[in-house]
Amino acid sequence: MAIKNIIQSIMKIFSLIAISLMLLTSCKKEQNIPAQPVEARTIHFALYTDQDFSTNNSNITFTLSIKNSSGQVLWDSVMAPMAIRNIPSPAHKITVDKTVPHDDGSLLKIGFYYTIEGVGSSWYLDSCRSDEKDKAVIYNFR
Repeated sequence: MAIKNIIQSIMKIFSLIAISLMLLTSCKKEQNIPAQPVEARTIHFALYTDQDFSTNNSNITFTLSIKNSSGQVLWDSVMAPMAIRNIPSPAHKITVDKTVPHDDGSLLKIGFYYTIEGVGSSWYLDSCRSDEKDKAVIYNFR
């Protein structure tokens, strides 16, 4: 009888330990609210000039850029350097279409940065609101 009581006591202790471990290691319920998917936005870049730069042999390098509202670069692309005289006319614009990568739905800073050798750097920037799904940034270099 004494052995039976000892075995029952041990079984109760093991049961209590097992239940305690299950309670301590059980999953906690968390509400995971799925993030709303952001509808893709496309930026249309266009570069041209309506000025006569036919005698300007200075080199210029353009960078196309998309930044989010915190200033993080989401995408950029550096174009090959070209002579300013080779910037195309309105009929032959350089165009690039880019879907915004890693889009968080925030206001975007989009546009062109450029550097003219021996002169300096400048930019042409625009914005793209969160509700704009197709935005064109058209730069007439002057």
